[in-house]
Amino acid sequence: MTNCNWNYPTNIWFGKNRIKDLYLACSNLKIQNPLFVTDKDLINLSMVKEIISEIKNKIKKIVIFSNFSGNPFGENVDEGVKQFKKNNCDGVIAFGGGSGLDVGKAIAFMSAQNRPIWDFEDIGDYWKRAKNNIAPIIAIPTTAGTGSETGRASAIINKETGIKKIIFHPKFLPAIVILDPILTKDLSPRLTGATGMDALAHNLEAFCATGFHPMADGIAIEGMRLIKKSLIKAVNDGNDLDARSDLLVAASMGSTAFQKGLGAIHSLSHPVNSKFNVHHGLSNAIFMPYVLTYNRDFIENRIISICDYLNLEKNFESFLDWIMELRKLLNIPHKISDVIDVKKINLEELSKMALDDPSTATNPAKLNINDMKNLYEHSISGELFK
Repeated sequence: MTNCNWNYPTNIWFGKNRIKDLYLACSNLKIQNPLFVTDKDLINLSMVKEIISEIKNKIKKIVIFSNFSGNPFGENVDEGVKQFKKNNCDGVIAFGGGSGLDVGKAIAFMSAQNRPIWDFEDIGDYWKRAKNNIAPIIAIPTTAGTGSETGRASAIINKETGIKKIIFHPKFLPAIVILDPILTKDLSPRLTGATGMDALAHNLEAFCATGFHPMADGIAIEGMRLIKKSLIKAVNDGNDLDARSDLLVAASMGSTAFQKGLGAIHSLSHPVNSKFNVHHGLSNAIFMPYVLTYNRDFIENRIISICDYLNLEKNFESFLDWIMELRKLLNIPHKISDVIDVKKINLEELSKMALDDPSTATNPAKLNINDMKNLYEHSISGELFK
């Protein structure tokens, strides 16, 4: 694949070794004193230290913030904002997987606000409460899953309630995204599989979501094709940069497509992520066939309509079989009870959280709390819906 730039949904700089253009990205955005945001695991990697060292040789000043892990909390964002203001930073470099990108975007946004972050939850027009002098953001993903680099929101956990909230504003969308497959090649087969399934969940749910958005549908279909083509290749050979490139692009496409909406896969996942710290891509992969079979009456014709493009037989069963086989090849557990102690599961609490999740509104089948409970129960027993 050749290196190239495109401008949808934002400025995307794609290709091998494009991380070398990080200084140029800062220069284009007039960032002279960035806050480099990444998680506490990535900051110790030699690759990251090298990137920081190179940018330090070319830029006036750079401040590092990495005091957080996966499934970040509001307090992590607050601490990052303090560092941003204390050091008079003028932009954010958000580097890493979903947590690094979400925290970085949220810091840039909250550095301009005087309300609590929870006042900007993705409800109605809450985003209009915001002040607009938001710091510029450069996003650099190191996984091919969340697609947060092309998203207009961050997923942040409210520690007091234990609920993962979607914080939204149009200016969360980074000004420049650097998609460099080399940054993903050391990702383990396990995480490559889980993050790839996250990207698949985004594209799949966006395509099936209620509403009319043909551009999102087209992007989602191609995103699924790229994942079908390259996910197993990347898992089996982490150095296959063409496969890595396909997945990186498919992840960005998924996030772009789900402007249309998501569904119950995400509704069920978010409570499990915040309560039990289960990897988001893993939980999405586990819940996927249960939600597919539950929604079947509402999505069967749409699924059949894309089977030719995905080189599958033209029926719902072939699509479901592909999902099941993919999970098997990736060693994805079949049941949520395989990764969570059932004794610790409060079905009433999780079902209420899932029902209240923003993703629920665009699920193809309308859902109530009993439906959510039913979905969780099936994911615990391992029985798909008939």
